[in-house]
Amino acid sequence: MSFLNAALILTNTIILVSGQFLWKFGLQHTPPSFASVGSIIKMFFNPFIFSGLVMYGLATILWLYILTRVPLSIAYPLQSIAYVLAVFGAFFVFDEPLTTFKIIGVLLIVAGVSLIGVAGNQI
Repeated sequence: MSFLNAALILTNTIILVSGQFLWKFGLQHTPPSFASVGSIIKMFFNPFIFSGLVMYGLATILWLYILTRVPLSIAYPLQSIAYVLAVFGAFFVFDEPLTTFKIIGVLLIVAGVSLIGVAGNQI
């Protein structure tokens, strides 16, 4: 896989994780109500939630472009690096616990992504 394709996948992943962080931040600062359709629609107009939705839209457009360049069987597993970014980001940004099991899980994900990345070079 080329450096450009890897950079595109990493960029897409960062955009997706950033969108998740915006959603989490927005939900922490404005308690959501799922009592009615109107309250759900109102929640989407929270600036953080809305920004996260926009980021997901941009990430989707980028993902469509990536899929024209990289086989899905390589691109999609590589995007799982989002789990790594989310675990460490949640620790630093939201003060969520970083347990031994989370670290072991992250190491297993990195190992799997590395194997797929190496296999992708053999195409």
